[in-house]
Amino acid sequence: MILVIRFIPHLHTPMYFFISNLSFVDTCHSSVIAPQMLVNFLVANPTISFSGCATQLYFYAALGTTECLLLAVMAYDRYAAIYNPLLYSTKMSKRLCLQLVVLSYIGGFLHSCIYVISAVHLPYCKSNEINHFFCDLPPLLKLSCVSTKTIETLLNTFTGSISMCCLLIIFVSYFCILSTILKISSGEGRKKAFSTCASHITAVTLFYGTISFMYVRPSSSYSMEQDKVVAVIYTVIIPMLNPLIYSIRNKEVKIALRKFLKKPLF
Repeated sequence: MILVIRFIPHLHTPMYFFISNLSFVDTCHSSVIAPQMLVNFLVANPTISFSGCATQLYFYAALGTTECLLLAVMAYDRYAAIYNPLLYSTKMSKRLCLQLVVLSYIGGFLHSCIYVISAVHLPYCKSNEINHFFCDLPPLLKLSCVSTKTIETLLNTFTGSISMCCLLIIFVSYFCILSTILKISSGEGRKKAFSTCASHITAVTLFYGTISFMYVRPSSSYSMEQDKVVAVIYTVIIPMLNPLIYSIRNKEVKIALRKFLKKPLF
């Protein structure tokens, strides 16, 4: 997706700029988890250093939060495109698009600092075996020999606030989009407007569906074995599916992909 958008000129629009950044974040997100996970499958006694674990946790949380923020930005972009298409190119200028993406990265990496600081300052006096295939915060907290309720409450507050703000932006954007689409008189126009949002809605549903199951639920229903299965979907399968969702459901991308495959890069 990144290469197709980069080398096909008519895809140099705000929407595809955000999609290329989402693809980049997805690639990095899986790369933080998958290589170490594959190594662990091949060795008898898989290990990871404390600093390696902290680094993995940092980038995992940072890129996950960045994706959350990017999906909210993409919802606003779709609102701007459908609500007032004549002013879309003016409203979503290159400078504004770049600022929104940079702020998404900054927000993600700053939020991740809270995760890592919370993890590295805890005393660990129980087993040093993490009951997971990567360094996530919940299994790390279980290894601590002190009560982690305060930390869990603080982290849930921060994470919940970011998720709810992003969801609010997405819901408000799509409420405005829906009200605008219903005012379109032609059926073809409505269909075209809906089709530009379908891929984003699918990506949002997959992303928030899995993280809600993993993090937004009562501690009494917490199951590490279930989390391992959902974590595979969240860290490996969804990043792989997102480019397919944005290409298979998008006629412009399919045409651009055919051109790209025929076009020499050098």
